[in-house]
Amino acid sequence: MRTVSFAVLLGASACTFSLPQENDDPVWELVWEDEFRGEVGASPDPDNWTFEIGNGGPDLPGWGNQEIQYYTDRPDNASLDGDGFLRIVAQQENFEDFEWTSARMTSKALQEFQYGRIEIRALAPTEPGIWPALWMLGADIDENPWPLCGEIDIMEVFGDRSVGVNVHGPGYSGGNPVGAEYDGVGDDFASDFHTYEIVWDPDHITWLIDGNLVRTVSPADLPPFTPWVFDHPFFLILNVAVGGLGPGPVTPDTPQSNLLAVDYVRVYERAEPLVDPAAPSG
Repeated sequence: MRTVSFAVLLGASACTFSLPQENDDPVWELVWEDEFRGEVGASPDPDNWTFEIGNGGPDLPGWGNQEIQYYTDRPDNASLDGDGFLRIVAQQENFEDFEWTSARMTSKALQEFQYGRIEIRALAPTEPGIWPALWMLGADIDENPWPLCGEIDIMEVFGDRSVGVNVHGPGYSGGNPVGAEYDGVGDDFASDFHTYEIVWDPDHITWLIDGNLVRTVSPADLPPFTPWVFDHPFFLILNVAVGGLGPGPVTPDTPQSNLLAVDYVRVYERAEPLVDPAAPSG
């Protein structure tokens, strides 16, 4: 178990946190991970991540959500801290005619996954108008534009309001996803790291936060006559958006700098086939 001073990230003086123990039931095999090791100020591993730049472009201004940030690949917005953490920082500054900058990292065409247990340990800001997210999109998005490709939100924090865990697909997207929100958001929530996890099998997706069950979604939970589009590879996205339809606008109380710190991303596959206890035997 690794224990690290919280001061590494936030300048605090008396807080520590510990890496939780691995879950051995059911049995999982680690197949990919990024522990964000590297020199201070370095960019994330280019074998795992690329950056999306700008504000969505003329065909998708504000990334389709009326967001107000400009994404960059600068170390000011995304870099390693030298102690095994990724820092994504949304900050207020004048840049390319925008008043906020941030970063959006994607593993598209580099690291893509279908089924398994995906676990991310992170500290996320919970400030008005700030929208950190750890999520996935279908790798077929170029052939099947969103929402046909599917979206799995491992975690997204809607400002200072709530945490969302959702799926989006045709007929249940945008403001009408299928999943859950919980209101365990506040100063205490943002002051420490939490583990966000999905267990993704062919006929259901389950979300856990710090090992606690939040929601399970299966095809039976979708609106009538809508398809389950979570049966193909997906890629990962880590980002911090600002403003827009999710968290609402920033306010005078929103800090000028907002940190999403990621300890690790780990992907596991089942070491043994999933057995449905309701299935006939023999």
